[in-house]
Amino acid sequence: MTDLALGFIGLGNVGGQLAGNLLRHGADLTVRDLDPDRVAALVARGARAAASPRELAERVDLVITCLPSPAVSAAVMEEPDGVLAGLSPGKVWLEMSTTDAAEARRLAARVEARGASALDCPVSGGCHRAATGNISIFAGGSRAAFERVLPVLSILGRRILYTGPVGSASVLKVITNYLCTVHLAALAEALTVARVAGLDLNMAYEGIRISSGNSFVHETESQVILNGSRDINFTMDLVVKDVGLFDALARAHHVPLELSPLVLRLFEDGARRYGPREHSPNIIRRLEEACGVRVLGEGFPPQMVDDEPKVPGAEVLPRGRGAHPA
Repeated sequence: MTDLALGFIGLGNVGGQLAGNLLRHGADLTVRDLDPDRVAALVARGARAAASPRELAERVDLVITCLPSPAVSAAVMEEPDGVLAGLSPGKVWLEMSTTDAAEARRLAARVEARGASALDCPVSGGCHRAATGNISIFAGGSRAAFERVLPVLSILGRRILYTGPVGSASVLKVITNYLCTVHLAALAEALTVARVAGLDLNMAYEGIRISSGNSFVHETESQVILNGSRDINFTMDLVVKDVGLFDALARAHHVPLELSPLVLRLFEDGARRYGPREHSPNIIRRLEEACGVRVLGEGFPPQMVDDEPKVPGAEVLPRGRGAHPA
């Protein structure tokens, strides 16, 4: 276990699970969230509460933020009682939100101006893996800062990839979230076609799973689609944010994408029809309603549960690299 005093801001679907993992491993943890019930649940398990982001940052060595948007992250960092006001030399800020790379770099520069270190460390793999500590983590920042916080990241996640300078992890996370969304949109179409073509959907699920059509998204999100709950703890507005970040990144680099704008419009339409907080797998409702069917199987779970045992997290080296990047 690390000897650093830790602070965690943002106790939502992912952040609450990550903070809970730290408590299970005996961390000295201070927490902050706008929802007092989320704070109280962790205080009951041994955490301390902070009255403001500044107070939290003053108390701890390592501040972790896990927030829903770049705008919220900026507010938490820069408001008068924000994290920046509580930072001092030797402290570290980890941004675990999915954010814009340029914004991560901008805030990191402000952190470093106060003598602290900054890394962007978004996570990938779903809430069920965040709950067990088996989620994957990308980390961008100085190698020295990464090695200092690696014991903490090894508690929070199973596979930790050092990506290079601050902002590089956020670029990679936006790319992977875009791919996840494309897979989800394609699976909604594939499962609906299977349904109207008369296939048994349990059989179709297995056929996709054992074939070249398989993906992580199929093995997780297709299950909650076929259950009918569509509950993957991720919502339409977050998909629109993430695909929007990817689309903006591509446009900034003058990449003439075709799929990305189409997928973004699809989920913007889903958010308009069903509400921004609708579960993202319910994008399939657009097709169910158009075809007059329900795409359901039997025996699938309402939510995903990670049944892999927790093992100590470790750094993943890129293929072909015998050592970590400089």
